[in-house]
Formats: sequence, C-alpha cells, structure tokens
Amino acid sequence: MPQHPDDAHPDAPAAGGPPEFPPILYVPCAEPVTDPARARVEFRMTRDGRKALLVYSALDRLHAGVGKDQPWFVAPTAGLQALYEVDPFDLVLLDILVPDEHRWEAPETGQASGSDELRWRP
Repeated sequence: MPQHPDDAHPDAPAAGGPPEFPPILYVPCAEPVTDPARARVEFRMTRDGRKALLVYSALDRLHAGVGKDQPWFVAPTAGLQALYEVDPFDLVLLDILVPDEHRWEAPETGQASGSDELRWRP
C-alpha cells in the first residue's frame, strides 16, 4: 500500500474504502471453494467496457442482488486496496441488482448454495 496519498495509483480505491461503505463487505466470487484463501473475485464488465467489482453491504442484499446461489466471501472494506493491487478494477459498485439471466443457478439436483457443483449461467 502506498505510504503517501500522492503515491497511490489515481484509480485505486481510497484507503479504508469510501466513507459510505460499511466496514465489512460481501464479495461475489468466481466459483465455490472450500478454502477461502483460494477464492477468486468475480468481476463484471459494464456496458462501456469498465471492469467493476460488485460488493454488498449485507448477506441479504447479496442474495437480492446476485441470487442465493452465488458463491461469496467476506472482506473488510479496508481490503479493497489489496484486491485492487492483485487484479486492478475500474470501479466498485455497492448493492447492485444483477439481471436474472446473469446470475448463478444451482444444479437441478437441489444442491445447497456453496456446493462445488454450482455453475455459471452465461
């Protein structure tokens, strides 16, 4: 992390996150994992081609925004900078509703959310 604000990349998230963000965020991940250290953030592309990180202020908002089957992990808002340093993104969107056709869905076997058998519905 930069030692001085002037050393930060101009597009990097503010240290600690924006003031209106809660201290903890629920972050959709790309696939279900049993080891949280192996979780990969799921990014979305905006219509204008920017790479967006979706985050949610509460679990019920994540479920409403991306569906109950979406794999997720919890991260401190202050950790946004670390996520950015690993894989830069253009913006952070809080509590966004994703259309049904772009959400995860559980397989027809009725597996519970968090299962390794979840699949992405393109």
